[in-house]
Amino acid sequence: MSVPAQLRAIHHHMRTAQEHENRDPVVTYYCLLYSMQTGMKLDSKSPECRKFLLKLMDQLETMKKDLADNESITQEVVGNAHIENYALKMFLYADNEDRGGRFHKNMIKSFYTASLLLDVLSVFGELSEENIQHRKYARWKATYIHNCLKNGETPMAGPLAMEDDGSDEFGAEGFSAEGPSHGGSFRGPPSSQNFNHQDPGFGSSSGIGFTPAPGPSGPPPSNYNNINIPPGAFAPANTPADVAPPSGGVQLSAEDFTKAQKYCKYAGSALQYEDVGTAVQNLQKALKLLTTGKE
Repeated sequence: MSVPAQLRAIHHHMRTAQEHENRDPVVTYYCLLYSMQTGMKLDSKSPECRKFLLKLMDQLETMKKDLADNESITQEVVGNAHIENYALKMFLYADNEDRGGRFHKNMIKSFYTASLLLDVLSVFGELSEENIQHRKYARWKATYIHNCLKNGETPMAGPLAMEDDGSDEFGAEGFSAEGPSHGGSFRGPPSSQNFNHQDPGFGSSSGIGFTPAPGPSGPPPSNYNNINIPPGAFAPANTPADVAPPSGGVQLSAEDFTKAQKYCKYAGSALQYEDVGTAVQNLQKALKLLTTGKE
């Protein structure tokens, strides 16, 4: 579907949805859901936008029926974990390439795709501060590296300080399939805020306002089939020094059990991508909660 000019802010999310139709329908579904929700806020009254959004709703309803057996669609917490893990997989691939000084179009697009998928997480509720920072850094890095290569310059590898210009939409409007355009808002390696490369926490889940629909999960898109990520490379698990065994005095609430369940589901989703580090970390969180009553 052609995106109306009034809804240009969702153009790249729609493109990402299209690119994943065969690779990962769950990603496609949530990108479309994000696009619909955002489009409704931008312009739901003009004839052109109204027609576009109605078609988008029909497409979502069709997908929901076709993918009705997928837990990532029927269970919000699983869908949240699926999209977050996928986004972080893209981020990790690009970040590893960046730290290794391997600059190319595929890593630029991976940074930018990660930032778009972190946008999409907002359908589940407010983003965690860590994911907000990862989104900002990924978009900024994509613009910076693209501009350097475009100008025949060698980018500086690894985490750099970012200049906070009050916006985390680095080059979003001018980003092509190959990377952001030179019209992005990057203003050179800044100095005000150091990016803290730590494991992002999973955002909380709240109502998404639209019942999801499933699709087979799997590794990142075919563009990234050659990714070789060492287990746990993204961040070391925060191992509780000594998790005390149940003392019999620990009183767990219904909310504690729900949280522990979520951590276990996050771990299961991470294992689908062979992401041992994230799986271990979430299992440790569940264990600590169940044995101490504290997170």
